[in-house]
Amino acid sequence: MKKVKLDIVGLSYSQTQSGAYALVLGEVNGRRRLPIIIGAFEAQAIAIEIEKMSPTRPLTHDLFKSFAQAYQVEITEVLIYNLVDGVFFAKLICNKDGEQVEIDARTSDAIAIAVRFNAIIYTYEFILASAGIVIEGNDFLFLENIESITSGQTPEETQSPIPVSGYQSLSLEELQQKLEKALSDEAYEKAARIRDEINRRNAGK
Repeated sequence: MKKVKLDIVGLSYSQTQSGAYALVLGEVNGRRRLPIIIGAFEAQAIAIEIEKMSPTRPLTHDLFKSFAQAYQVEITEVLIYNLVDGVFFAKLICNKDGEQVEIDARTSDAIAIAVRFNAIIYTYEFILASAGIVIEGNDFLFLENIESITSGQTPEETQSPIPVSGYQSLSLEELQQKLEKALSDEAYEKAARIRDEINRRNAGK
């Protein structure tokens, strides 16, 4: 069957299921998008890796990566291979010493692992044809409410965000120290806002 390569093009709060998130995969060099509803923990795991944040303690998917690498196992590909009653099925394509092994996984876990191994994400054409949606006009990478996703908070819990202005009086060195402290405390929302302020400073140089 024909396989289609996918990229992550979106991660945001689900508009249909409370406490869930919408992971949107996009067809490479195409306009079809594949939305998948995932849980909060998996959304956080994906967002943290995309944002290149380093938790002080390894998350489950980080542990999986460390375990696999300790035994020279590489994840080369994630394949979303079936769709039954609205549920996506995926598997990890693993390689060790030239031998390929396939391991079944929940799609959300498979994607969280894929971003850690820089593994390619594929699905079959029949899945994209039946469950995909076509995006008209320009499309772009978006990560809505990334701070609250990385902190595991719900939209209701983030209605009073930390003012960015609170960091404007600090030097880059002070911001870096606060960033390291926030990561040490696992305060990912705060860390993301400090990181954004650092990025704004560096972009203005």
